[in-house]
Amino acid sequence: MQKLVLTLFVTSLLAGCSIFGVYKVDIPQGTPLTKAQASQVQVGMNFQQVRFLLGSPTVTDPLNPQRWDYIYNYIPGTYAKKAKIPAAHGQHLKIYFDSTGTVTKIEGLETIPESQPGLPASKEAILTAPPL
Repeated sequence: MQKLVLTLFVTSLLAGCSIFGVYKVDIPQGTPLTKAQASQVQVGMNFQQVRFLLGSPTVTDPLNPQRWDYIYNYIPGTYAKKAKIPAAHGQHLKIYFDSTGTVTKIEGLETIPESQPGLPASKEAILTAPPL
């Protein structure tokens, strides 16, 4: 009898966990960029100008310091899925410099979206927030 009650108790606990689900957090990885930000980078700019516009690169190869990679992936969590915020995959901006530190080539602009999911469209949206 005790084994039966214990079995029913454990089964009901495990079944109860599966009904409510597990909370999942948002997983943003990398540097979120918008097309407006990425299109400001022009051939002829130097390291400092690019870093000022886009921030630090996600990946810098110590064996090839003349290439900067800005990669971004976003996996929505529980609340983001309820708000229907889409996932973001495959965003990869590559910026190539010459030996003097000048931008020579930009690749991957077509992979950068107009706006990032879950982020405001511009910094002005954050700065003009109403006071609490």
